[in-house]
Amino acid sequence: MADKTFLTWPFFDEKHRDLAQRLDVWAARELTHIDHSDTDAACKSLVAALGRGGWLEHAAVDPTGDAPLDVRSLCLIRETLARHDGLADFAFAMQGLGTGAISLFGTDDQKHEWLPKIRKGKAISAFALTEPQSGSDVANSTMTATLDGDHYVLNGEKTWISNGGIADVYTTFARTGDAPGAKGLSAFIVPATTPGLEIAERIDTIAPHPLATLRFTDCRVPAHAMLAQSGDGFKIAMAVLDVFRSTVAAAALGFARRALDEALTRCTTRHVQGAPLFDLQMVQGHIADMAVDVDASALLIYRAAWTKDSGAPRISREAAMAKLFSTDQAQNVIDKAVQLHGGDGVRSGETVEKLYREIRALRIYEGASDVQRVIIARQTLGAHSPD
Repeated sequence: MADKTFLTWPFFDEKHRDLAQRLDVWAARELTHIDHSDTDAACKSLVAALGRGGWLEHAAVDPTGDAPLDVRSLCLIRETLARHDGLADFAFAMQGLGTGAISLFGTDDQKHEWLPKIRKGKAISAFALTEPQSGSDVANSTMTATLDGDHYVLNGEKTWISNGGIADVYTTFARTGDAPGAKGLSAFIVPATTPGLEIAERIDTIAPHPLATLRFTDCRVPAHAMLAQSGDGFKIAMAVLDVFRSTVAAAALGFARRALDEALTRCTTRHVQGAPLFDLQMVQGHIADMAVDVDASALLIYRAAWTKDSGAPRISREAAMAKLFSTDQAQNVIDKAVQLHGGDGVRSGETVEKLYREIRALRIYEGASDVQRVIIARQTLGAHSPD
């Protein structure tokens, strides 16, 4: 059983503790029934199940109200789901990230068209930002959106798009020519059925998720499909990542907690020379390091989430610290768990083997670890006041 004492920390309100408890019970009951043999079908089933359970109501704002996204709730949900099922975490996360721009910047009409369906699991969303030649370097995007009467014409490619191939709507970023670099990007809502949008390639990875390359060829969307104003795309993308980057760290924390639990079970039930594996001092040292990494990650994550929920306009530094440390340390925690399992740790289908494959991508997407270091360094320098 994963440690729950962190829920007593002052970062949380009673609603957060109740949320975590209810979701843990639901996940233990519902997620064991999902067949993962077909990744696309499993992801669709998970989105539907999360919608029926009411959990997707936290992933996108209610267009009839004015409550903002609660980052602590998003982090708790991702941590809990990741501990139970990596694909369930993915399904939840993309419903939030895919429509985060609509939640934060959409007009009333845009919100009412898409967010109720997303919150109920009746539609699947995606965030189309990365291009073949521009991953973390968003300002280097080359996809174009050219104004033609009352429509924009989109041309270019996006790649490594989560939910690519199964999404109903893509929040898509393209260059509208307002200015060079980051200032020339705009954001658009593009339904999957729009003529000129095609799935150019499905991408297989070590941890199966729906991923694809999208190709836009003279893809026409109405001018009112633009989010906010022309040239606001970079600002929109960074604002969305500012909210959801902490949740990537929370997913890594969920994986790490599960790995620690699996390691503890292994070390207390596996015997070596007539005594439990845990009796070896070196093993105790590994467990201690894993426990420290888990708690330190949680402190960074929920500090960032609490800071955002407390009204901070940006938490780029705090979120970058949380993502960098938590994803890197989760990799170490899981690696130790694999090592403590011996040969069973690399047996296909074992829990720690699946965790080992799941964690690696989190150190890359939504800003690779080295990109987070650059963000942290620049913001630390910017806050420095020489004597």
